Amino acid sequence: MQLSDEEKQIFCEVSGDFQIPEGAYNFRVNGKSVGRKSTANIDVEPKENSSGLDIYIKKGTQNEAVHIPVAISVTGLEETVYNDFHIGENSDVTIIAGCGIYNCGPTDSVHNGVHRFFVGKNSKVKYVEKHYGFGPGHGGKILNPVTEVHLEKGSEAILELEQIKGVDSTIRKTVADLADDAKLFVKERLFTHGRQTAESIYEVNLNGQDSTADIASRSIAQDFSQQTFKATIIGNNKCRGHSACDAIIMDEAKVHAIPALDARTKDAELIHEAAIGKLASDQIEKLMTLGLTKKEAESKIINGFLR
Repeated sequence: MQLSDEEKQIFCEVSGDFQIPEGAYNFRVNGKSVGRKSTANIDVEPKENSSGLDIYIKKGTQNEAVHIPVAISVTGLEETVYNDFHIGENSDVTIIAGCGIYNCGPTDSVHNGVHRFFVGKNSKVKYVEKHYGFGPGHGGKILNPVTEVHLEKGSEAILELEQIKGVDSTIRKTVADLADDAKLFVKERLFTHGRQTAESIYEVNLNGQDSTADIASRSIAQDFSQQTFKATIIGNNKCRGHSACDAIIMDEAKVHAIPALDARTKDAELIHEAAIGKLASDQIEKLMTLGLTKKEAESKIINGFLR
């Protein structure tokens, strides 16, 4: 693939490398696929009537991965991409996604990604999604991901959702429904600065008996940025649900945490936690005694908090 330095940087940030992976993949740059590969167990197919992919994972597929990173390196591009993942029974796969925007111009660049997961019985999927923005232009770097997760009996989904830095505006929506014995684990990491805005919305329906969900969000809000965290867990059966928002607020930033629990049966066990606070001054002072500046000490604490 012929990539610019900015596009290579994006792929390094959101997927760890810009080299072509060994397994299945689709690399998307400025609205077009620039490289695609299927394997014996994973078919990566473009959609016929809309922008995006249908990815079919055969039942029994074990320890394989799909890479589908997106890069935008032009100003003014706006796209909506629909990716559907059909995961066969008794599989165990990892999906590496993520999008980065380099904007050097005056017009907003926008990527709206809609990812739907249909996870078969007794299967496990790990989904890693990172977002990143940079560039000297005044145009916005805007990312709006929508994730739908449909878990059949005994299946499990692990979502690792991270916004690294540089995204001016984002609305992140995740919706899930779980059948009997299904499990959902979400680990969100979010960093905002400047005048950026970020909204995270979760709606989890625990429909199946002994279904389980755990949503954990950690975030840092700096400067004049604003964040909103909304998590609703609905217990429709004998189930266990937990949500936690842990945020550090700095400077003139604002953070809103709105957890909600909706128990529709006496056998639903639902818990929520929310904590918002500032950086601990004693930690900063301790690091400064070791030779770090205040800014370096803050950066070290932030990096550790968002791991």
